[in-house]
Amino acid sequence: MIEKKLDRAITDFIWNVVEINSQLEDIHTSWAGLLGITEPQWLILMAITELDAGRGVAGIDIANKLRVHPAFVTNQTKSLEKAGFLSRRPGDDDARFVLMSLTPKATADIEKLSKRKLALNSTMFNDLDEKTLADLNAALATIAKNARLAARLLAIDVS
Repeated sequence: MIEKKLDRAITDFIWNVVEINSQLEDIHTSWAGLLGITEPQWLILMAITELDAGRGVAGIDIANKLRVHPAFVTNQTKSLEKAGFLSRRPGDDDARFVLMSLTPKATADIEKLSKRKLALNSTMFNDLDEKTLADLNAALATIAKNARLAARLLAIDVS
């Protein structure tokens, strides 16, 4: 009986994650549309915002953050550069690595959305306090780590 309840709870959790992912994709698509870019391009800009400590971000770091192929990041960032959203320059230590940073235009455009983003975040996380979110994030990080392991184990089993 306990095993069935645990299985039900895990199944419910997985479907909740699927629902949240779907809603977040819709939200990201809306933010991207306000800037005239695609949802994956929006996520690239958000990853750069998160990862850039003032020196630029390597494409491989963006790809790892978004869990996509580095070639996809290269292709999309070239489009973003043409649109004036980011700048690309060779790395100081290794010219084979291209470092990317948001342009002042991108920073200003994203900043214009910040009040709306705060309101949206307030709506989504209205019933959760900081400690609850911290605990939830810790639990999700553990599940993500274990899911990566499970995926590798399954891949070994399949091959």
